[in-house]
Amino acid sequence: MTVGFRPPPSVVRRDSGLYGYERALARRGLGPVAGVDEAGRGACAGPLVVAAVVLSRRIDGLSDSKLLTASRRESLYERVMATAKAVSVVVIPPAEIDARGLHRSNIEGMRRAVARLSCDLGYVLTDGFPVPGLPAPSLGVWKGDQVAACVAAASIVAKVTRDRMMSVLDERHPEYGFAVHKGYGTVSHRRALEIHGPCPAHRFSFATVARSGSGEVMGENEVGAGLA
Repeated sequence: MTVGFRPPPSVVRRDSGLYGYERALARRGLGPVAGVDEAGRGACAGPLVVAAVVLSRRIDGLSDSKLLTASRRESLYERVMATAKAVSVVVIPPAEIDARGLHRSNIEGMRRAVARLSCDLGYVLTDGFPVPGLPAPSLGVWKGDQVAACVAAASIVAKVTRDRMMSVLDERHPEYGFAVHKGYGTVSHRRALEIHGPCPAHRFSFATVARSGSGEVMGENEVGAGLA
């Protein structure tokens, strides 16, 4: 069960850098530390991809995957995969998201990703919110992919994995432009939905998809409202 341990605020200083959490936890005997993050939460098509990473060494240049160029993400992805102590990736298909709900799928995906790691854990850092039921003490870290190296690494693994999957979907369904917008509700994606209707890669529980063909046009901030 997850232990309700939280490091005191003084342990990790604002200027302690991206590896501050891992260092502070290691000093308390709470290593190895796994970072967990997902990609595709706010998309209305394609899978939700969750990654868990335990780093074995410092990797310069790690950052929130959304702040990196595609080529930089690919380069860092290769370095993480080559040097990490453990990496786990869970892919949750659109049908499961529709059946279970997005947030529940996300939580379950994080649990599964951590459970599949090939090493024992001392602590788990999750991006954004706490996840109950993990096999080690854990902490949800606000903007964790910007302040904790292991979470940043997980965000890169999840993002690159999902982007590659969306490029494959683009080959199967070129009319939607998945390789460009990666399944998010851009103007071009919504227009394609109006013309072609949804395909099996879409999340039918999302309003953008459910309303496709109705003639309604949604604003950008309505796509997966509050869930991006």
